[in-house]
Amino acid sequence: MEKILYQNQFVRVEIEPFEIPWLKIFTIEPYKEFSQCSYSLKLEILKMLDFLEKEMIYTFNPDKINIASFGNYVPHLHFHIQARFKNDSFFPEPTWGKKMREGELQLDLDRFYKHLEEKLEREKI
Repeated sequence: MEKILYQNQFVRVEIEPFEIPWLKIFTIEPYKEFSQCSYSLKLEILKMLDFLEKEMIYTFNPDKINIASFGNYVPHLHFHIQARFKNDSFFPEPTWGKKMREGELQLDLDRFYKHLEEKLEREKI
């Protein structure tokens, strides 16, 4: 079950429970497409993506950051952001694709999410 990590008047950030750092950014208003968002909302989304990506890179030094927007099952506009590692269970496949191996990651995700929650509240990103 997803947990809301942070919310402001424009977006909310949810944790996707998984073996890797995986967050989702939803618009508060139920837009279907990015092109329907105002310019200021687009900037808020991009600002949040930038912040989360930098925190993932700084904390975990992943092999790659994946950012995607899919809405086939959930038509509410949202973005996935994941820190990917060569030894995670699915790399180089997408996390909803074919499992390649048993992951060997030892990541303190609870600590990372707590850090993000505190920093987002403090800085009002």
